[in-house]
Amino acid sequence: MTQTKSTLTHLECGNCGKHYDPNHLLNLCTDCGKPLLARYDLGAAALTLTKEALRGRAPSLWRYEEVLPVQHAWAMLRLGEGWTPLHHAKRLGEAIGCAQTYIKDEGLNVTASFKARGLAVAVSRAYELGARALAIPSAGNAACAMSAYAAAAGLPAHVYMPRDVPSLFQVECRELGAQVTLVDGLINDCGAKVREGVAAHGWFDVSTLKEPYRVEGKKTMGYELAEQMNWELPDVVIYPTGGGTGMVGMWKAFDEMEQMGLIGAKRPRMVTVQSSGCAPIVRAFTQGVEHAELWEDAKTVADGLRVPIAIGDFLILRAIRQSGGVALTVTDAEMLQYARTMGSTSGVFPAPEGAATLAAQIHLLAEGWIKPDERVVLFNTGSGLKYAHLWAAMV
Repeated sequence: MTQTKSTLTHLECGNCGKHYDPNHLLNLCTDCGKPLLARYDLGAAALTLTKEALRGRAPSLWRYEEVLPVQHAWAMLRLGEGWTPLHHAKRLGEAIGCAQTYIKDEGLNVTASFKARGLAVAVSRAYELGARALAIPSAGNAACAMSAYAAAAGLPAHVYMPRDVPSLFQVECRELGAQVTLVDGLINDCGAKVREGVAAHGWFDVSTLKEPYRVEGKKTMGYELAEQMNWELPDVVIYPTGGGTGMVGMWKAFDEMEQMGLIGAKRPRMVTVQSSGCAPIVRAFTQGVEHAELWEDAKTVADGLRVPIAIGDFLILRAIRQSGGVALTVTDAEMLQYARTMGSTSGVFPAPEGAATLAAQIHLLAEGWIKPDERVVLFNTGSGLKYAHLWAAMV
């Protein structure tokens, strides 16, 4: 069996630092119940993960295999994930007074969202380690991505979604072969149902940050960003945050890249944007605390932002604070308004979550927090086509 170039050495609790053998199916730290993070021999990885070597590699997230956890080539599930375009949105930048505005368009991933990155790696690794069935609570896109990669691996997939999730997401999961159960409540209520199924049936739980490898797939956004910007990171990254795996992953990626000599010590200021109807991370940031309390009665049209509590809250807040960043809210009305602004000036049709980043940028420009000459990257995390019901209602 062909070995990959992975230099994975161990798993480490992001909170208490306890180490674990990575070659077993694991969820959270057994001591403190917090997320586990994959660690690598970065000295060894640096020998082959070079700028020169990358120029000849295939355009997918697997190009960074030295710092990904999958050990055997047969377990790498490939559906075309990663290496999404980074657009210099010149007309948009001119319109808002920030000429160096860029859009990283994750809507061109498999199943039309950034969730494909995390689930490609998580499902591949679970498959490699012998998982026999997978389960996930999801507000939409994560379930679709898990269903796709489970289908590619031939693994049963069990999806738990809030009952009011748009029908398109439900249909996509079912057509990809997943068993879909609708739950009265929010994603945290779905998570409770998943835990029941795990206990009763032995499924492997691939919830956000409740297994170690979704964050590894998401961190490739950080690697791509550096590579696509010629190894000089932008001044500001604006990221829509629900469970926060992408924020945590990119911050981890920047540290790994510096240790391998691919970038210097400069970091972007990391900006978290949430909906005013569900903003636990923003509230915790404003209060100066390390953990975010449950957000009661969460409501937003942006399904990916309707996450009332995040297990990796302390890791998200750590990235924001260490970078000198900020967390802020925007309204649903602003998301819908700025989706059209982004689309009509850049050609990228964003999901509401992606449009939230533009709304945040405009607020921060008005406050002087972002300067007009700074380089700003907006992450559009999914395609606006998956929210056709919202746009149809506006016609």
